[in-house]
Amino acid sequence: KERATEHPLYHVLHDQPNRRQTSFQFREMMMGHAALRGNAYAQIVPGPRGFADQLVPLHPDRVRPETTEGGDLRYRYLLPNGGIRFFPQEQIFHISTLSDDGIEGLSLITLARDSLGLARATEEYGSRFFGQGARPRGLLKHPSKLSPESRNNLKESIGENFSGLKQSHGTMILEEGMEWTQIGLNNEDSQFLETRQFSVTEIARWFRIPPHMIGDLTRSTFSNIEEESLNFSRFTMAPWFVRWEQAILKDLILQDDEEVFAEFLMDAFLRGT
Repeated sequence: KERATEHPLYHVLHDQPNRRQTSFQFREMMMGHAALRGNAYAQIVPGPRGFADQLVPLHPDRVRPETTEGGDLRYRYLLPNGGIRFFPQEQIFHISTLSDDGIEGLSLITLARDSLGLARATEEYGSRFFGQGARPRGLLKHPSKLSPESRNNLKESIGENFSGLKQSHGTMILEEGMEWTQIGLNNEDSQFLETRQFSVTEIARWFRIPPHMIGDLTRSTFSNIEEESLNFSRFTMAPWFVRWEQAILKDLILQDDEEVFAEFLMDAFLRGT
């Protein structure tokens, strides 16, 4: 095998696919679209470097593949001004994930919406918990009945002096025979920390990311991280590489160019330590 550096597609794929982006920026954007939404689209624009002189990304939320009456595939694109433009299959570079119709990939956001929703709700709860820290961790008992005015004054005093992270550990001075009774509800009891930990692992599982690669070293050891990194290359990245390589072969390489193909070099990934 030899690198086809003189081929028109080499510069498009390896260096600069369009006027606005480098190759890395283009691949990063397309991977974000494919990983989250199941589809990544780019318009194939002809020019001096051949029929694929530029690859211009199209946001997947604005693109819908559809089949014409004659059985051909075309892509409906919603323009920013509200108009509609149709692209034939020959003008679209399309990377898709698991599909149930053979055309459009399934969105991971849709498939994992319950897991992602739980993680978002947990983070929102944590933000409110620490931002509004005057939660009932105990009860105040008074030997007599408080008037509405006294009750409001007490409530305002607690809110002003003990609400929020900075004042959450202040000392409360009780008067008029008032007593404080602790109630045993805390973060551990409500499994808040465990829920956050589970959300991190669950999202990593959806993307096939080893936990140690997102900073979760709970179950990691010196001996298994290397193997996990190799598994990441083989079982997570390798399928993505195949998707890219076969999409390039299908959409960007002409049929009479049989000796040319695209390939990601994985030598550095598989080198281990």
